[in-house]
Amino acid sequence: MSSRIKIVVVSLSLVMVLFLLVGALMAKNKQDGKGAYPHISVFTEVLSRIKSEYVEEPELSSVTNGALTGMLEAVDPYASYLNADQYFEYEKFKENKANVAGVHLSRRFGMIGIVGVVPGSAADLAALGTGDVIESINDISTRDMPVAYAEILLKGARGNDVKMAIIRLGKSSSEEVKLTLAAESKPSVLAKLIDGKYGYIRPEVMTPGRSAQIARAVQSLTREGAKQFILDLRNTSVGESEEGLKVADLFVDSGEMAWVVGQKVAKKSFTAAPDNTVTKAPLVVLTNRGTANGAEVAAAVLLNSKRAEVVGDRTYGDAGARNAVTMDDGSALILTLGKFYTSGATEAIQDRGVTPTVPMSDYVRDEEDEEAEDGEAAQQTFDIQQFRRNRPAPEADKLVRKAIDVLTNGVPKEKEVAKRGHGPAEMEWREAA
Repeated sequence: MSSRIKIVVVSLSLVMVLFLLVGALMAKNKQDGKGAYPHISVFTEVLSRIKSEYVEEPELSSVTNGALTGMLEAVDPYASYLNADQYFEYEKFKENKANVAGVHLSRRFGMIGIVGVVPGSAADLAALGTGDVIESINDISTRDMPVAYAEILLKGARGNDVKMAIIRLGKSSSEEVKLTLAAESKPSVLAKLIDGKYGYIRPEVMTPGRSAQIARAVQSLTREGAKQFILDLRNTSVGESEEGLKVADLFVDSGEMAWVVGQKVAKKSFTAAPDNTVTKAPLVVLTNRGTANGAEVAAAVLLNSKRAEVVGDRTYGDAGARNAVTMDDGSALILTLGKFYTSGATEAIQDRGVTPTVPMSDYVRDEEDEEAEDGEAAQQTFDIQQFRRNRPAPEADKLVRKAIDVLTNGVPKEKEVAKRGHGPAEMEWREAA
């Protein structure tokens, strides 16, 4: 295919994407009296100026691909535009479970960011995690790379050995990380009785069938003597929104839990079924920035229904129904077509996340540590890789102890809430939020 034909094809694809957004722009602008066409006119003029006046004639396909990526990122950080060849590969590898990295991705700082990883996966073994940024995959820059394409590269589309440049959470420079993709990790539900009365449950993922496993864990812990429960949804980002609703249904006995709706997605409500309830015991949910997707839906429902208090960090903001919108030339848009709302909420979970009733970071430090090290020294010695590889046992986890305190004494007054942790990782998360 000649360069001129390539330019024509890319340009036509761009125009088609723009027209997909015209309807949304026109609907929005009816309220403020402005039309969509001026926006398209400005875009066309900018593209023309770049082509005619930039210091050297640019590669138009790179310009338009960058424009597409930027436009989609402004609308939806999980959206992707895939050309025909990329979409063909996407369809081929999207269901691959034999060789995967075990990551959940979104756009971050114009590149590909890690929302979370599956415990036991290749990414987890490399101590990758929430907040890390992938600068390149197999020497291909992720700037302007579609999220969906990065996903299939990490599912073996270019082989099972993957080299990545990673900017670790809290770091400013990248490091090389090599992964050998492996079979999909299937972590088990961790269930433990703490102090003889607190049932601790950590599901790890929200894949289909996980709610049934959590139900069995609750029943087993109840028989062991559990009177109150802690549902740890930290770093649980992989899974499905519908499974999160099923998990919430285990603890909510009646009423509307949530609903999903979009421009082309009819509103669908989800109501709790009394027969599915496994316990009415007091409950605290733990969250952090790695809580997303199905786990985020569960946390939102349990908090909104006043069924549980939430301790931890604000969740990531990712709970949507996504699908491919195909185009005539074989390319496709991967878009969020519907968003989830908790009953009575005016903002979607994806847009606002879940804000804990008791804010507390995973990075909170002991008072004696703070006395021994000033703030600057603490930042210098913090090692995110070691932190991820040496998670404390549940009974020694500071957030778990805080959850037990909330179960015992209720939500503390604002001035008594434990201060949030500090360090480069904590600050960067909050700046990104």
